[in-house]
Amino acid sequence: MTATLPRPADYFVDRLRELQVRIRGEVRRQQERLTPEEMSRIQAARDGDTIYGIDVHAEALLFAFCEEWSRELPLVLVAEGIEGSGARPFPEGLREEDAAFRLLIDPIDGTRGLMYNKRSAWSLAGAAPNLGPGTRLCDIEVAAQTELPTTRSHLSDQLWAIRGEGAHGETHDLRAGTRSRFAPQPSRAPTLAHGFAAISKFFPGGKAAAARLEEALFEELLGPPRDGNPLVFDDEYVSSGGQLYELAVGHDRFLADLRPIFHAAIQAPRLCCHPYDLASELVAREAGVIVTDPEGGPLDPPLDIRADVAWIGYANETLRRQIEPVLQRLLKSPP
Repeated sequence: MTATLPRPADYFVDRLRELQVRIRGEVRRQQERLTPEEMSRIQAARDGDTIYGIDVHAEALLFAFCEEWSRELPLVLVAEGIEGSGARPFPEGLREEDAAFRLLIDPIDGTRGLMYNKRSAWSLAGAAPNLGPGTRLCDIEVAAQTELPTTRSHLSDQLWAIRGEGAHGETHDLRAGTRSRFAPQPSRAPTLAHGFAAISKFFPGGKAAAARLEEALFEELLGPPRDGNPLVFDDEYVSSGGQLYELAVGHDRFLADLRPIFHAAIQAPRLCCHPYDLASELVAREAGVIVTDPEGGPLDPPLDIRADVAWIGYANETLRRQIEPVLQRLLKSPP
């Protein structure tokens, strides 16, 4: 029999949304108190990523929330910054196998853009039955993501999903204290022409290979523009949760983060997407986004903090049928 969460799914939705609202409030307080230099000050380097000043307070809040929640329902938190396996049972002293569920969290995904007040980050969370160390992304049954806006915005979107029940969203007006519901809807466009699409090339190391693949892919799909004007627009959103949001609400039509493939080719370990960066991937899928691994199969990494994850997202099935065969061929014979 398939394991399920030990409480109704709505219970987990409410708790995940509450946690993220608390994190958003704490981040807002730090934005008001700290300068960009203080927020961007390096605090630690852990498990292949960098912890900045703005991350520290959100991490402390997360641990306190999990301690509070565990008095009601024992849990295993899987999150960046936890030593060893990345899994920490709550309450303290609990054996992992005695936890009721596993909680995959990224308190702030997109720190780099937020700490310089350039672009929203996202708080990401997913809850799965406790299947032990073998628990995987596809085991997540409830997920939520909440926008952490810059100081120039008073609006924050919050999305959530229960497996098999679709995705839901609200826009929070942080100034007025009001909320308005919306239904996430990916793009129905049948072509990439005059839309946003990209292969991620955030950081040095693999950028050239990503750009060559992107150029070859779009050239084959659309051909050169007859009048010289661009047919596809590029938007480098340095946040996996932010990228999935852009697909879920119809802003982007195709995105691929293939950094592990490019880095393996140049034999240079660099920062990649990790499972906690995809904690809310269920939200995008329930909204209708098609998310796959590089081979076109289900995206299903383990719930750990070290696995390097490559993923591809299509706004609809028509776009997938156009893009996937060409992309698969180019990946096998890189340009």
